[in-house]
Amino acid sequence: MKRTSLRRVIVPLVSVVPVVLMLVACGGNNEEGSGLSGTITADGSSTVGPLTAAASELFNEDNPDVRISVGESGTGGGFEKFCAGETDMNDASRPIDDAEEAPKCKANGVEYQEMIVANDALTVIVPTSNDWARCLTTEQLKKIWEPKAEETVTNWSQVDPAFPDVPLDLYGPGTDSGTFDYFTDEINGEEGASRADFTPSEDDNIIVEGVAGSEGGLGYLGFTYYEQNTDKLKAVEIDSGDGCVAPSTDTVQGGTYTPLGRPLFIYPSVASVSDNEALAAFVEFYVENDATIAEAAQYIPLSDDQKSTLESELADLQSAAGL
Repeated sequence: MKRTSLRRVIVPLVSVVPVVLMLVACGGNNEEGSGLSGTITADGSSTVGPLTAAASELFNEDNPDVRISVGESGTGGGFEKFCAGETDMNDASRPIDDAEEAPKCKANGVEYQEMIVANDALTVIVPTSNDWARCLTTEQLKKIWEPKAEETVTNWSQVDPAFPDVPLDLYGPGTDSGTFDYFTDEINGEEGASRADFTPSEDDNIIVEGVAGSEGGLGYLGFTYYEQNTDKLKAVEIDSGDGCVAPSTDTVQGGTYTPLGRPLFIYPSVASVSDNEALAAFVEFYVENDATIAEAAQYIPLSDDQKSTLESELADLQSAAGL
Protein backbone atom coordinates (compact mmCIF):
# COMPACT_ATOMS: atom_id res chain seq x y z
CA MET A 1 0.00 0.00 0.00
CA LYS A 2 2.10 2.85 -1.32
CA ARG A 3 -0.09 5.73 -2.40
CA THR A 4 -0.24 9.37 -1.55
CA SER A 5 -3.18 10.52 -3.63
CA LEU A 6 -6.24 12.06 -2.02
CA ARG A 7 -9.73 10.73 -2.59
CA ARG A 8 -13.29 10.83 -1.37
CA VAL A 9 -15.50 7.87 -0.41
CA ILE A 10 -19.20 8.63 0.06
CA VAL A 11 -21.57 6.60 2.25
CA PRO A 12 -23.91 7.66 5.14
CA LEU A 13 -22.86 8.02 8.85
CA VAL A 14 -24.05 6.47 12.12
CA SER A 15 -24.01 7.98 15.61
CA VAL A 16 -20.98 9.75 17.07
CA VAL A 17 -19.86 9.37 20.69
CA PRO A 18 -17.34 11.51 22.60
CA VAL A 19 -13.85 10.13 23.39
CA VAL A 20 -10.90 11.03 25.59
CA LEU A 21 -8.08 13.47 26.17
CA MET A 22 -9.98 16.77 26.34
CA LEU A 23 -8.07 19.80 25.14
CA VAL A 24 -9.88 23.05 25.87
CA ALA A 25 -7.83 26.18 25.35
CA CYS A 26 -9.64 29.18 26.78
CA GLY A 27 -9.01 32.86 26.56
CA GLY A 28 -7.13 33.66 23.37
CA ASN A 29 -7.22 36.99 21.66
CA ASN A 30 -11.00 37.23 21.55
CA GLU A 31 -12.37 37.17 25.10
CA GLU A 32 -16.01 36.90 23.96
CA GLY A 33 -15.24 34.27 21.33
CA SER A 34 -16.98 33.71 18.00
CA GLY A 35 -20.25 32.44 19.44
CA LEU A 36 -19.48 28.99 18.02
CA SER A 37 -19.91 26.05 20.41
CA GLY A 38 -20.00 22.29 20.34
CA THR A 39 -17.89 19.17 20.74
CA ILE A 40 -15.46 17.53 18.30
CA THR A 41 -13.99 14.06 18.82
CA ALA A 42 -10.79 12.99 17.08
CA ASP A 43 -8.60 9.94 17.59
CA GLY A 44 -5.93 7.96 15.80
CA SER A 45 -2.23 8.39 15.10
CA SER A 46 0.11 9.42 17.90
CA THR A 47 2.26 10.97 15.18
CA VAL A 48 -0.55 13.19 13.86
CA GLY A 49 -2.18 13.75 17.26
CA PRO A 50 0.12 16.62 18.30
CA LEU A 51 -0.57 18.36 14.98
CA THR A 52 -4.33 18.17 15.52
CA ALA A 53 -3.85 19.24 19.14
CA ALA A 54 -1.91 22.29 17.95
CA ALA A 55 -4.67 23.06 15.45
CA SER A 56 -7.27 22.79 18.21
CA GLU A 57 -5.38 25.13 20.52
CA LEU A 58 -5.05 27.78 17.81
CA PHE A 59 -8.70 27.32 16.82
CA ASN A 60 -9.81 27.69 20.45
CA GLU A 61 -8.18 31.12 20.70
CA ASP A 62 -11.18 32.54 18.84
CA ASN A 63 -13.59 29.69 19.59
CA PRO A 64 -13.20 28.96 23.31
CA ASP A 65 -16.62 27.30 23.63
CA VAL A 66 -15.73 24.48 21.23
CA ARG A 67 -14.46 21.41 23.08
CA ILE A 68 -12.04 19.29 21.05
CA SER A 69 -10.86 15.88 22.25
CA VAL A 70 -7.78 14.35 20.64
CA GLY A 71 -7.12 10.69 21.41
CA GLU A 72 -4.00 8.79 20.36
CA SER A 73 -4.93 5.12 20.10
CA GLY A 74 -2.87 4.62 16.95
CA THR A 75 -3.91 4.86 13.31
CA GLY A 76 -5.44 1.38 13.28
CA GLY A 77 -7.10 1.76 16.67
CA GLY A 78 -8.46 5.13 15.59
CA PHE A 79 -9.94 3.72 12.39
CA GLU A 80 -11.72 1.04 14.43
CA LYS A 81 -13.53 3.79 16.36
CA PHE A 82 -14.02 6.03 13.33
CA CYS A 83 -15.47 3.29 11.14
CA ALA A 84 -17.81 2.34 13.99
CA GLY A 85 -19.12 5.93 13.96
CA GLU A 86 -17.66 6.74 17.39
CA THR A 87 -15.53 9.75 16.36
CA ASP A 88 -15.84 12.76 14.08
CA MET A 89 -12.34 12.58 12.63
CA ASN A 90 -9.42 10.18 12.48
CA ASP A 91 -5.76 11.18 12.44
CA ALA A 92 -3.63 8.79 10.38
CA SER A 93 0.03 8.34 9.54
CA ARG A 94 -0.88 6.13 6.58
CA PRO A 95 -3.82 5.90 4.17
CA ILE A 96 -6.89 3.95 5.21
CA ASP A 97 -6.57 0.24 4.44
CA ASP A 98 -8.64 -0.57 1.35
CA ALA A 99 -8.85 -4.26 2.25
CA GLU A 100 -10.20 -4.02 5.80
CA GLU A 101 -10.82 -0.52 7.16
CA ALA A 102 -12.55 1.07 4.18
CA PRO A 103 -15.07 -1.82 3.88
CA LYS A 104 -15.86 -1.48 7.62
CA CYS A 105 -16.57 2.22 7.17
CA LYS A 106 -18.78 1.45 4.19
CA ALA A 107 -20.64 -1.31 6.02
CA ASN A 108 -21.35 1.03 8.92
CA GLY A 109 -22.37 3.91 6.70
CA VAL A 110 -19.39 6.15 7.47
CA GLU A 111 -18.46 8.57 4.71
CA TYR A 112 -15.08 10.31 4.91
CA GLN A 113 -12.67 12.62 3.17
CA GLU A 114 -8.98 11.76 3.00
CA MET A 115 -6.82 14.89 3.39
CA ILE A 116 -3.02 15.24 3.57
CA VAL A 117 -2.29 18.00 6.11
CA ALA A 118 1.47 17.75 6.68
CA ASN A 119 4.56 15.70 5.90
CA ASP A 120 6.75 13.56 8.11
CA ALA A 121 10.25 12.15 8.03
CA LEU A 122 9.97 8.78 9.72
CA THR A 123 13.18 9.03 11.75
CA VAL A 124 15.55 6.28 12.83
CA ILE A 125 17.04 7.24 16.19
CA VAL A 126 20.00 6.28 18.38
CA PRO A 127 21.26 7.78 21.66
CA THR A 128 23.67 10.70 21.50
CA SER A 129 26.40 8.39 22.84
CA ASN A 130 26.26 6.31 19.64
CA ASP A 131 29.26 7.40 17.55
CA TRP A 132 29.20 4.61 14.95
CA ALA A 133 25.76 4.51 13.28
CA ARG A 134 25.83 7.88 11.51
CA CYS A 135 24.24 6.35 8.41
CA LEU A 136 22.46 3.05 7.76
CA THR A 137 21.45 1.59 4.42
CA THR A 138 17.91 0.35 3.88
CA GLU A 139 19.45 -3.12 3.53
CA GLN A 140 20.98 -2.79 7.01
CA LEU A 141 17.66 -1.62 8.42
CA LYS A 142 15.97 -4.67 6.92
CA LYS A 143 18.72 -6.87 8.34
CA ILE A 144 17.95 -5.44 11.78
CA TRP A 145 14.14 -5.43 11.64
CA GLU A 146 13.02 -8.33 9.43
CA PRO A 147 11.21 -11.21 11.23
CA LYS A 148 14.14 -13.65 11.19
CA ALA A 149 16.51 -11.03 12.63
CA GLU A 150 15.60 -11.81 16.24
CA GLU A 151 17.49 -15.09 15.77
CA THR A 152 20.40 -13.77 13.70
CA VAL A 153 21.04 -10.08 14.50
CA THR A 154 21.18 -9.21 18.18
CA ASN A 155 24.38 -7.16 18.28
CA TRP A 156 25.55 -4.03 16.49
CA SER A 157 28.64 -5.94 15.28
CA GLN A 158 26.31 -8.27 13.38
CA VAL A 159 24.86 -5.31 11.47
CA ASP A 160 28.34 -4.23 10.34
CA PRO A 161 31.66 -5.76 11.47
CA ALA A 162 32.99 -2.21 11.85
CA PHE A 163 30.41 -1.52 14.56
CA PRO A 164 31.25 -2.28 18.21
CA ASP A 165 30.26 -5.37 20.17
CA VAL A 166 27.18 -3.80 21.77
CA PRO A 167 23.83 -5.61 22.13
CA LEU A 168 20.96 -4.15 20.10
CA ASP A 169 18.14 -2.74 22.21
CA LEU A 170 15.19 -2.04 19.93
CA TYR A 171 12.15 0.22 20.36
CA GLY A 172 9.30 1.05 18.01
CA PRO A 173 5.61 1.79 17.61
CA GLY A 174 2.98 -0.79 18.52
CA THR A 175 1.19 -2.86 15.92
CA ASP A 176 -1.86 -0.54 15.89
CA SER A 177 0.39 2.29 14.73
CA GLY A 178 0.42 3.57 11.17
CA THR A 179 4.12 4.26 11.66
CA PHE A 180 4.69 0.54 12.32
CA ASP A 181 2.68 -0.32 9.19
CA TYR A 182 4.56 2.18 7.05
CA PHE A 183 8.05 1.26 8.29
CA THR A 184 7.57 -2.49 7.94
CA ASP A 185 6.09 -2.08 4.46
CA GLU A 186 8.87 0.18 3.20
CA ILE A 187 11.82 -1.51 4.91
CA ASN A 188 10.82 -5.18 5.19
CA GLY A 189 8.65 -5.28 2.08
CA GLU A 190 5.46 -6.37 3.85
CA GLU A 191 3.18 -4.41 6.12
CA GLY A 192 3.31 -5.84 9.64
CA ALA A 193 6.36 -8.04 9.00
CA SER A 194 8.78 -7.41 11.87
CA ARG A 195 10.91 -9.12 14.46
CA ALA A 196 8.96 -9.43 17.70
CA ASP A 197 11.72 -8.96 20.27
CA PHE A 198 11.52 -5.16 20.49
CA THR A 199 9.80 -2.88 22.98
CA PRO A 200 6.59 -1.62 21.31
CA SER A 201 4.59 1.40 22.45
CA GLU A 202 1.85 3.65 21.15
CA ASP A 203 3.44 6.37 23.31
CA ASP A 204 6.36 7.88 21.36
CA ASN A 205 7.82 9.32 24.56
CA ILE A 206 8.46 5.78 25.79
CA ILE A 207 10.40 5.08 22.58
CA VAL A 208 12.41 8.28 23.11
CA GLU A 209 13.31 7.43 26.70
CA GLY A 210 14.08 3.80 25.91
CA VAL A 211 16.49 4.58 23.07
CA ALA A 212 18.07 7.53 24.89
CA GLY A 213 18.76 5.42 27.97
CA SER A 214 20.41 2.48 26.25
CA GLU A 215 23.94 2.27 24.80
CA GLY A 216 22.73 -0.09 22.08
CA GLY A 217 19.39 1.63 21.62
CA LEU A 218 17.77 1.95 18.19
CA GLY A 219 14.22 2.90 17.29
CA TYR A 220 12.03 4.77 14.84
CA LEU A 221 9.29 7.39 15.20
CA GLY A 222 7.92 10.59 13.71
CA PHE A 223 10.29 13.50 13.01
CA THR A 224 8.57 15.84 15.50
CA TYR A 225 9.39 13.61 18.46
CA TYR A 226 13.04 13.49 17.37
CA GLU A 227 13.20 17.29 16.99
CA GLN A 228 11.81 17.72 20.48
CA ASN A 229 14.54 15.48 21.93
CA THR A 230 17.75 16.36 20.08
CA ASP A 231 19.51 16.66 23.43
CA LYS A 232 18.97 12.92 23.94
CA LEU A 233 18.90 11.49 20.43
CA LYS A 234 20.71 11.43 17.10
CA ALA A 235 18.89 10.98 13.80
CA VAL A 236 20.46 8.30 11.61
CA GLU A 237 20.93 9.24 7.97
CA ILE A 238 19.39 6.80 5.49
CA ASP A 239 21.05 5.46 2.33
CA SER A 240 18.51 3.95 -0.06
CA GLY A 241 21.05 3.71 -2.89
CA ASP A 242 21.96 7.31 -3.65
CA GLY A 243 24.02 8.17 -0.59
CA CYS A 244 23.28 9.15 2.99
CA VAL A 245 20.37 11.57 3.48
CA ALA A 246 19.29 13.15 6.77
CA PRO A 247 15.64 13.75 7.63
CA SER A 248 14.66 17.41 7.15
CA THR A 249 12.03 19.67 5.64
CA ASP A 250 14.07 20.10 2.45
CA THR A 251 14.81 16.39 1.94
CA VAL A 252 11.20 15.36 2.52
CA GLN A 253 9.64 18.07 0.36
CA GLY A 254 12.32 17.47 -2.28
CA GLY A 255 11.68 13.73 -2.34
CA THR A 256 15.26 12.72 -1.51
CA TYR A 257 14.57 11.26 1.95
CA THR A 258 13.41 7.93 0.62
CA PRO A 259 11.71 5.73 1.45
CA LEU A 260 10.88 7.19 4.88
CA GLY A 261 9.45 10.57 3.89
CA ARG A 262 5.67 10.30 4.07
CA PRO A 263 2.42 12.30 4.12
CA LEU A 264 0.21 12.64 7.21
CA PHE A 265 -3.58 12.51 7.01
CA ILE A 266 -6.83 13.53 8.64
CA TYR A 267 -10.14 11.83 7.82
CA PRO A 268 -13.15 14.01 8.71
CA SER A 269 -16.58 12.38 8.66
CA VAL A 270 -18.71 13.97 5.94
CA ALA A 271 -21.93 13.59 7.94
CA SER A 272 -20.30 15.08 11.05
CA VAL A 273 -19.12 18.05 9.01
CA SER A 274 -22.68 18.43 7.73
CA ASP A 275 -24.30 18.16 11.18
CA ASN A 276 -21.67 19.81 13.37
CA GLU A 277 -20.99 23.48 12.61
CA ALA A 278 -17.99 23.45 14.94
CA LEU A 279 -16.34 20.57 13.07
CA ALA A 280 -16.99 22.23 9.71
CA ALA A 281 -15.33 25.42 10.98
CA PHE A 282 -12.43 23.49 12.53
CA VAL A 283 -11.60 21.56 9.36
CA GLU A 284 -11.75 24.76 7.31
CA PHE A 285 -9.45 26.44 9.87
CA TYR A 286 -7.09 23.44 9.71
CA VAL A 287 -6.76 23.80 5.93
CA GLU A 288 -6.56 27.58 5.76
CA ASN A 289 -3.90 27.76 8.51
CA ASP A 290 -2.05 24.59 7.62
CA ALA A 291 1.44 26.12 7.42
CA THR A 292 1.02 27.99 10.72
CA ILE A 293 -0.21 24.84 12.47
CA ALA A 294 2.67 22.77 11.07
CA GLU A 295 5.20 25.35 12.23
CA ALA A 296 3.65 25.58 15.70
CA ALA A 297 3.81 21.80 16.13
CA GLN A 298 7.25 21.42 14.46
CA TYR A 299 5.97 19.39 11.51
CA ILE A 300 7.12 19.48 7.90
CA PRO A 301 4.65 21.67 5.98
CA LEU A 302 2.99 20.87 2.68
CA SER A 303 4.56 21.73 -0.65
CA ASP A 304 2.72 24.25 -2.84
CA ASP A 305 1.25 21.45 -4.96
CA GLN A 306 0.06 19.57 -1.87
CA LYS A 307 -1.51 22.75 -0.47
CA SER A 308 -3.41 23.34 -3.71
CA THR A 309 -4.68 19.76 -3.64
CA LEU A 310 -5.74 20.10 0.00
CA GLU A 311 -7.79 23.20 -0.80
CA SER A 312 -9.56 21.30 -3.58
CA GLU A 313 -10.28 18.43 -1.22
CA LEU A 314 -11.76 20.85 1.30
CA ALA A 315 -14.10 22.12 -1.41
CA ASP A 316 -15.09 18.51 -2.21
CA LEU A 317 -15.73 17.82 1.48
CA GLN A 318 -17.90 20.90 1.86
CA SER A 319 -19.85 20.02 -1.28
CA ALA A 320 -20.41 16.44 -0.08
CA ALA A 321 -21.57 17.80 3.29
CA GLY A 322 -24.03 20.16 1.61
CA LEU A 323 -22.28 23.34 2.78
